[in-house]
Amino acid sequence: MAPDRPAPDGGTTAVGVIGCGYWGPNLLRNLSQLPVSRVKYCCDLEDARLNHMKSLYPQVTATKRFQDLVEDTEVQAVAIATPVSTHYPIAKACLEGGKHVLIEKPLAASIAEAEDLNRIARAKGLVLFAGHTFIYNAAVEKMKELVESGELGEIFYVSSIRVNLGLFQEDINVIWDLAPHDVSILNYIFGRDPVTVSTFARSYIRPGIEDVAFITLQYPKGVVAHIHVSWLDPCKIRRTTLVGSKKMLVYDDTSTLEKIRVYDKGVTIQPHYDTFGEFQLAYRFGDIIVPKINDVEPLKMECLHFIECIRNGTVPKTNGESGLSVVKVVERACESAKLGGAPLALERNRGGSK
Repeated sequence: MAPDRPAPDGGTTAVGVIGCGYWGPNLLRNLSQLPVSRVKYCCDLEDARLNHMKSLYPQVTATKRFQDLVEDTEVQAVAIATPVSTHYPIAKACLEGGKHVLIEKPLAASIAEAEDLNRIARAKGLVLFAGHTFIYNAAVEKMKELVESGELGEIFYVSSIRVNLGLFQEDINVIWDLAPHDVSILNYIFGRDPVTVSTFARSYIRPGIEDVAFITLQYPKGVVAHIHVSWLDPCKIRRTTLVGSKKMLVYDDTSTLEKIRVYDKGVTIQPHYDTFGEFQLAYRFGDIIVPKINDVEPLKMECLHFIECIRNGTVPKTNGESGLSVVKVVERACESAKLGGAPLALERNRGGSK
């Protein structure tokens, strides 16, 4: 997919961005730079944020009312990057107003809300797009390719760490804030949802808002995934390790040059051995391979894919159903944490949405 491919008819898709705080400006920047889209509105409740956006994009209309975007018949799509608790009411109004919708992760604040958004999108024939940006990361795509090709062999387990000091969120805990990244990545590379989830979490800074969590997911075929998320860690770590029967892979998103390393390491089961020396030879230490990864901004590819799905009527890689799958895992993970880590079953999604 070429990020600078022109629109088929030479025109542009008019869009609006709702929320200009942390992530919204990145959406505004990428949608403004694409030749297939044109940002007509930016929306936020803070005058300072609107004034800043206006100084960067004088051609964009700034407003405090997201209803202005809904009521404008020229606007075909909106991108929402507001607090999670507002995703559902804003997205629902936009979908009911006939707009295609991209929502920054997570799709909604509950399973019921996510299901309702999917229902409305299906009924209206609109694109509901979950903003799981890591799915558009070339390193994650390479991971999926290596898993599906059998290069790593049978996957035994996955260990994922996403920790940092902050950023503390006001309306959600660390599970809702960080775990959607890892859950969306795992669901994507395995091509399926987990079957059970178990979570241990603690609130150290603010009572009732968990700031550290340890999540265990059971995927089909015996694959176990462990996710550690935290706002309370001295180091910024974004690392995923896949251990397979043939090879092992480490994906380090903080690395600028070597995001993926494939280790030809493993343990070969011997039918029998007579000495300890022969037993030691069961361990295999081979080469370390660093695959070439294309350096393209994932959010740029995400925004382009969103616009192309609108224009071509295709189903997004991160559609509303995939967003619902992630919300299911996160909500059940939080429920498990309240139950002291009790494992909870996850239902598979049914149906589909654009």
